[in-house]
Amino acid sequence: MKRVAILISGGGSNMLRLLDGMRDGAIDAQPVLVLSNKVDAGGIAKAAARDVPTKVLPHVDYAKREDFDAALHDALIDARPDIICLAGFMRILTPGFTAKWEGRMINIHPSLLPLFRGLHTHRRAIEAGVAVHGCTVHGVTAELDDGPIYGQATVPVTPADTPETLAAKVLVQEHRLYPAVLSELCADHVPRLSLGAV
Repeated sequence: MKRVAILISGGGSNMLRLLDGMRDGAIDAQPVLVLSNKVDAGGIAKAAARDVPTKVLPHVDYAKREDFDAALHDALIDARPDIICLAGFMRILTPGFTAKWEGRMINIHPSLLPLFRGLHTHRRAIEAGVAVHGCTVHGVTAELDDGPIYGQATVPVTPADTPETLAAKVLVQEHRLYPAVLSELCADHVPRLSLGAV
């Protein structure tokens, strides 16, 4: 059974779907740590309520990005995860950190990569006039929102969509895609998932 650590910065809706999958047996893994870089991240209390070990490591306590990443690395070494899931973890990680964990760290991004790396993906998708938008689970490398793609899920973009309505549609797909990819990885498969809108 794989050991999974989840890094969050907010409410942790994707984290909850991963924890649900591990609890229900759909994902052959156990959660060994939920860690946040923000003291007010609502997901920490939700994870603790499920008896998952938690840790808060405020990035504002560190003068340099490298210092925070060193502390994050130490916390992960203590937890001994096989796989690290970034689930709304709003930090750009240094190349030195990603090199230590490359091949064991995945992220979910709210666009169909390589389109719309970075922030404000839903607004940018509407402005670009795309007909299809979605989300991607990918391996984390030193390049922002890069790395091997393990799965994507799509939603249609309609003329009536706003960034908020599009975000809501994509989030539904994120909650389907991320557990499915993690399940494959925990079974030692290399996932190539493609999910359409429900």
